[in-house]
Amino acid sequence: MPDVDRERAWLLTVDGAPQSYVDLDDPTYIEFEYARRLAHVVDCVAAEGAPLDVLHLGGGALTLPRYVAATRPGSRQDVVDADRALIQLVREHLPLPLGAGITLHAGDARAWTEQAPAASADLLVADVFGGSRVPAHLTSIEYARAAEKVLKPAGVYAANLADGAPFAFLRSQLATFQAVFTEVALIAEPSVLRGRRFGNAVLLASRRPLDVAGLARRTAGDAFPARVEHGDALRRFIKNAAPVDDASALPSPEPPDGAFGIGTG
Repeated sequence: MPDVDRERAWLLTVDGAPQSYVDLDDPTYIEFEYARRLAHVVDCVAAEGAPLDVLHLGGGALTLPRYVAATRPGSRQDVVDADRALIQLVREHLPLPLGAGITLHAGDARAWTEQAPAASADLLVADVFGGSRVPAHLTSIEYARAAEKVLKPAGVYAANLADGAPFAFLRSQLATFQAVFTEVALIAEPSVLRGRRFGNAVLLASRRPLDVAGLARRTAGDAFPARVEHGDALRRFIKNAAPVDDASALPSPEPPDGAFGIGTG
């Protein structure tokens, strides 16, 4: 259940792990590092302030949808979450401002993506965890193709993932999306990429060039600076990893105890 951190600011925990942080008075304030990286993606997807059509898979306390609504007024956002009790809790305790343009749906992320209209989203954000692991059915090439179908020609896919050395899961995910999309990039802290610790990484994919330079500037300025891997550096990271299909897909690895804390995702 959610715990109040300070007046009008809420920390949502799931099974004792920090999951979302929301400041109802300042929706542009984002506490967790991985969520800030997703916000940087929002900032770089289109011209400043331009409204977006966004599909969010996984809602939490709606930190990122609130950020989009505040920074890009007029955006239309659909949020899909399988946890009906969580959706109801958010509606009751963390109400959205009037006219936010955010619609909540209870449903399975994969099924919703497969049924969503083609070319309907500027941005598709996947932040889905079953407990502390990304479900296997959201890691396959069939799922990647469904996500690609939903995006507009210049649309961007962004997924919050988690892994640690030797990065079998993360490399397979990059290879899977590289098989579907023209452009792929990865945002993560250097300590994670060097295998020193388990942590979050944001996977990006698009059919058009990504604003790698803009993302690099923003992520480098965070309290915990991150690096944007792209091009040859990313291909070296992927090595000989192969795409996975529904038959071979696995969930992300179980994080070690204490892997995630407030401010680190």
